[in-house]
Amino acid sequence: MNATPLPLPPHIAAFAEAELARLQVPGLAVGVLHEGRVYAGGFGVTSIENPLPVTAETLFQIGSTSKTFTATALMQLVEDGAVDLDAPVRKYLPEFRLQSEPDAAAVTVRHLVTHHAGWVGDYFRDTGRGDDAIERIVAKMANSPQLTPVGHTFSYSNAAFYVAGHIVQTLRGLPFETVIRERIFGPLGMDRSFYFPEEAIPYRVAAGHIVTEDGPQVATPWNVPRSIAPGGGVISNVLDQLRYAALHVGEPGTPEVISAQSAAAMQVPQAEAGSMCESIGISWMLDDFGGTPFVKHGGATNGHLSSFELVPSRRFAVTVLTNSDTGRAARNTVAEACREHFISLPDPSPVAMANPPAVDEFVGAYEAVLARLEVTAAGGALVVRDVTPERGFAERRHRPLPSTPAHLAFTAPDRTAVLDGERKGERAEFLRDAGGEVAWMRWDGRIARRVGD
Repeated sequence: MNATPLPLPPHIAAFAEAELARLQVPGLAVGVLHEGRVYAGGFGVTSIENPLPVTAETLFQIGSTSKTFTATALMQLVEDGAVDLDAPVRKYLPEFRLQSEPDAAAVTVRHLVTHHAGWVGDYFRDTGRGDDAIERIVAKMANSPQLTPVGHTFSYSNAAFYVAGHIVQTLRGLPFETVIRERIFGPLGMDRSFYFPEEAIPYRVAAGHIVTEDGPQVATPWNVPRSIAPGGGVISNVLDQLRYAALHVGEPGTPEVISAQSAAAMQVPQAEAGSMCESIGISWMLDDFGGTPFVKHGGATNGHLSSFELVPSRRFAVTVLTNSDTGRAARNTVAEACREHFISLPDPSPVAMANPPAVDEFVGAYEAVLARLEVTAAGGALVVRDVTPERGFAERRHRPLPSTPAHLAFTAPDRTAVLDGERKGERAEFLRDAGGEVAWMRWDGRIARRVGD
């Protein structure tokens, strides 16, 4: 990798600026790695209340891309012979409990890192700042209800990665954050990547924002609980993110934090997924773009929305970090513009079925613990409205703009996609029970049970 980043192509910079204005995103940073060369830039401001220019070195919360660091640390333990991915979690955490004893006994490490654990995944609890924070949130999972049997289906799970992080810190005998700093951040030269806000404060830091009827407002509190660090705690910038990307695209000369074989193994499909991606690897979300393997993750927390994309066969990576809840669209459109320019790989467009099924059997309300979706019919098509209550840990002061209804087109039986609008390209699936009835909807990677028509 070149030591000094090159500027982004002018048309990409102009496009990023236009997306900021269109979506009311205060600030955005972009980093690209292509064949050993780094390109980076920052746009907009860190905060509407204390505006400083965003640069390539500005720190953002990267959210759930943090899960891939947890999985990388697990793979180091696999290489050491200390972890077997197919061993039960209780081999490493004998006291692990769930509401369902059979599932607690059956869940393996591989189930954790492939989102097949089956219990409630969106579980957020602040258990303090002590070194036992992760241990304590895992202990509280003794009350977690099981949605589906372990291994049954993909449903995105933050909580599963808390368990994975607890395995890492237990076997290493060190706090989780220390393990990541000493074994991943340090060797890769990621000296602007942190877990604690007091570590980030000396540098230029972006504040998250919630876009309201009165425009963007700063999201508070800024930090996330220490307990959820393995699922979404990393604070970083695009330059450090590309140092990490170099490891997972196999860039020559990158320190061998894990072996090339282990990095490649993380990108092998482990199970069919859906909604977020076609299949799931070891934490990585996997798609196929016209025969080109595509590896990705992303994050959303406290008014920060990010994307992280790899195309290892082309020695390419792009990361987009934004500081607004409306950054969902910007992170995708800017990343796609970078892919089109550097490797001529745009997003594949979903194609509607010629003879879609009748929509009536899909209409209804679908609920998870922290989510409610309403699916209605309009003109022979499906419309989904996210009527999920605000998630308290992420934003306690400002009410975001209501989500825009998304129009779903069937692309295959029980599979749909959004063909236009702000969620264009996103997918949803309907899952059936043993009797063939529509019982679940998977949207944004999570399964929600059908509760009414």
